[in-house]
Amino acid sequence: MIWKTSKTLLKTQERPIVAYFAKAYDFMKAWQEGQSAFVLHTSGSTGTPKPISLSREQLATSAAMTGKALSLGQGTRALVCLNASYIAGLMMLVRGMELDWELTIIEPISNPLSILDRAAFDFVALVPMQLQEILDHADTRDAVDNLGKILLGGAPVNAALQRKIAKVRIPVYASYGMTETVSHVALRQLNGTSASNAFTFLPGISYGVDERGCLFISGPVTNGEVVQTNDLVEIAGDTFTWIGRADNVINSGGVKIVLDKVDAAVAEVFDALHFNNAFFSWSEPDEKLGQKLILIVEGQPEDFGLLNLLEQIRTKVSAYETPKRIYFAKRFARTATDKLDKRTTVQQLFNSSNG
Repeated sequence: MIWKTSKTLLKTQERPIVAYFAKAYDFMKAWQEGQSAFVLHTSGSTGTPKPISLSREQLATSAAMTGKALSLGQGTRALVCLNASYIAGLMMLVRGMELDWELTIIEPISNPLSILDRAAFDFVALVPMQLQEILDHADTRDAVDNLGKILLGGAPVNAALQRKIAKVRIPVYASYGMTETVSHVALRQLNGTSASNAFTFLPGISYGVDERGCLFISGPVTNGEVVQTNDLVEIAGDTFTWIGRADNVINSGGVKIVLDKVDAAVAEVFDALHFNNAFFSWSEPDEKLGQKLILIVEGQPEDFGLLNLLEQIRTKVSAYETPKRIYFAKRFARTATDKLDKRTTVQQLFNSSNG
């Protein structure tokens, strides 16, 4: 189902019967009536989901920053297809109210264009999985150019999707942000002549790194408070390159290994072999090494035939960064926003193995 609205239309519209649309309606009405604070929950991708109170000023400032950064002014036709209970989807509603956009709202599904009849938009925010689905299906692949500008967030863009994005004619951006920063505070373009590996901070954002080399951020969107991240970055001017998460670093035999770097190498191998299985690097206790690097793959061993994956990975990284063992899990656990829940996946895998 589809619900179309705007801050002007909302004044005369009745509350939708469909529960999902009704919830969006309630938020937009509260915004229209001047509510000053809102409680959201973090996604739970890097820890236990927690409630966060955000002020109206923080949300409005974030909306203005996005509109300016991407040149999205009054009358922008926006497709809202992310869960409005979380920051990325909710901010689409805020932008609609603050910037006077025309909103087409649908319930979140893997391929949003599958229920839309060649509608034209100026802007859409997606998670990578949604764009992957759109580009993987012939009946929606060509319609991607009707989306105007695409903002991706919520998960990394893998090598296979990146190659497909390079062929997309409209601009596609990766975002960096979290609930605590009220959506994104930095962007990088993934295609076209302005494509870059570095994120550019949005105006008004103050930033730096702590003694670990991890990014901290402050500005109007954080209500002036410093948000300390666990993201290892390299800053150059008003840009930064993401290296990995500090809590994704293990010590194996005295050697520090960044799991995100290993994941990037494995992604190249999987892409070259045309495997779409989800995976992630992890560690397990080891008497000799302290922590032993392992790889956990969604699927079954037979999916990979007789290929020696470890040998393939070894061609991309050092011996230290080559996993010592591969475990297979039938299905990975995911959060409410469909992000990979690594810790729960590991617990389920090893509880199953021990059982």
